[in-house]
Amino acid sequence: DGTRDETGASEQPWAHWTRHWTAEENRHGDLLNKYLYLSGRVDMRSIELTIQNLIGSGLDPQLENNPYLCFVYTSFQERATKISHGNTARLATYYGDHALAKICGVIAADEGRHEAAYTNIVEQFFKYDPEGAVLAFYDMMKKGIVMPAHFVDDGWHGEAGNPGHNLFTDYATVADLIGVYTTTDYADIVEHLVQRWNVADLRFTGGEAQQAQEYLCKHADRIRRLADLQMERRLRERKRGKAKQAAFSWIGKREVSLL
Repeated sequence: DGTRDETGASEQPWAHWTRHWTAEENRHGDLLNKYLYLSGRVDMRSIELTIQNLIGSGLDPQLENNPYLCFVYTSFQERATKISHGNTARLATYYGDHALAKICGVIAADEGRHEAAYTNIVEQFFKYDPEGAVLAFYDMMKKGIVMPAHFVDDGWHGEAGNPGHNLFTDYATVADLIGVYTTTDYADIVEHLVQRWNVADLRFTGGEAQQAQEYLCKHADRIRRLADLQMERRLRERKRGKAKQAAFSWIGKREVSLL
């Protein structure tokens, strides 16, 4: 109950934090939106339609109204966005777009501060309720972290543009290929959180908590093996001369390689 904003304007500390956190995230989106508009490089009508559809579609990160799950999720998601914005900043610098590099660098720093807040909260869960905390961490890792753009839809990509394709899947594939956010990054975040919360040092006497602990300590390596298999498959397909592209409405329906 202490993590709710019962009225939408509550003066409780958590409600105050949540509203200001949301406002700061909104500023990030506004800044990137203005950059895209002023750059003249994208189809803004398609982007605005995508934003409308995305917000309208909502998101189900499978938190079950459980604050333990919520804060594990935000710890992971904020680190993921810090990494992805930081990687975008490095790519922008490499290609000479110093304005975008500065924007993404500032946003990455903000996300890092958000991450610090949420990981500190979960640290307290592990201090006072280690069994509940490790089970919540296990639950979120077992289900997988659903990113906020999971239901992204431009009304064109999987229909007229690339029949049968899923926009989020194709977008995530491109992000992985160019190094914005990769499967290896996902594994690194898991490993970081396991270490940050000292999961390996917890002491349980069997039961679900110990099983969860063992799963979490091996999870990063499990994901890295999947990443290696994914890369091997891509390399085989490239050697065979296989081509796979998808057109994106955001960039004038130009095709981008998915291999």
